[in-house]
Amino acid sequence: MARTRAQRRRRTLLISLALVITLIILVFARDVSRSAHGAITARRSENRSFAALANALVLQENAFDGRLYRLLSQGGTLSREVFAARLSQLDEQLPSWATVADQLRRPNLSHDVNNEFNLLTQERVEAYQALLGDIAHDLQLPWNVRFSATIVNPALSLIETSKRWNVDRFALRREPGTVRLDATSAQGAQYFDKNGASALQSTSLALVRAVDIAAVRVNPSPLPSKPGVLLLPPVTSVQIGVSVVNDSYDNQLITFSVQVTPLNHRGAAFSQRLSTTLGPMGAYAFVPKVLTTAPGEQARVIFHVMGARAALGTLTTELFRLEMSPSGNTAPG
Repeated sequence: MARTRAQRRRRTLLISLALVITLIILVFARDVSRSAHGAITARRSENRSFAALANALVLQENAFDGRLYRLLSQGGTLSREVFAARLSQLDEQLPSWATVADQLRRPNLSHDVNNEFNLLTQERVEAYQALLGDIAHDLQLPWNVRFSATIVNPALSLIETSKRWNVDRFALRREPGTVRLDATSAQGAQYFDKNGASALQSTSLALVRAVDIAAVRVNPSPLPSKPGVLLLPPVTSVQIGVSVVNDSYDNQLITFSVQVTPLNHRGAAFSQRLSTTLGPMGAYAFVPKVLTTAPGEQARVIFHVMGARAALGTLTTELFRLEMSPSGNTAPG
């Protein structure tokens, strides 16, 4: 049966409408595909960038762990100064880890892996700082102790965080980029958890406190005389300075005393005590009050350092005989 003109127009209109709808669907599908592909490309880039930076930090951590293990297992052969220097070098690396890990928190990746990496890194930094502080405390090394309110056993905490990361690090294996995140090691923490500081109990690392009087300076300068005699011109005042050295690698409280006792009823008795804390292998010049002197005066002067025994071949007590020239022509000191 022949179609009417109206039917043909309706059929043509429906076909045109179908073609338009199909075209719209194809364009939308193309845009969705491009958007999805773009999103996958962005995620792939983000995952790979995170992996590169995270693995670089893990590489630093594992190198740190290796150095810590060697220091703990072989440190007994080192001197206190060298051991303390290497321990400090390790401690100085830790703050930068926390900064880098915090920067990797954004953008947020699948399975929240980068935020977990940051949290574990912050915990490991705190645990390492506590562990190094424990080592320094065991050896009585001078150290800025950091007290942790959350970490009771730093070695165990480092072992546990390493285990947790070595599970979480597979989170992106099936994500765009199929990245591989490296494992962390805890060799140093495991050694310390098993042995403590037992390998560090050596004579070379043991604290041996010792101080000595390094030099005595008098103003005005003494005239030539016998050893142990301070022969001075007839001045009315004398300034004395005594240099003291801390021969141990530790902070040491030092007390210095000077005592002047007249021997010929001229001049006045004098005594003074001064104290300070010397840093490792540090030196300090004690300068007592100016001594008032008289022409022809003779006196016994004793310098004494307290706080530790004398270092080998040195003295903590010095005895001098002070003799002032008897000339009547006095001059200011």
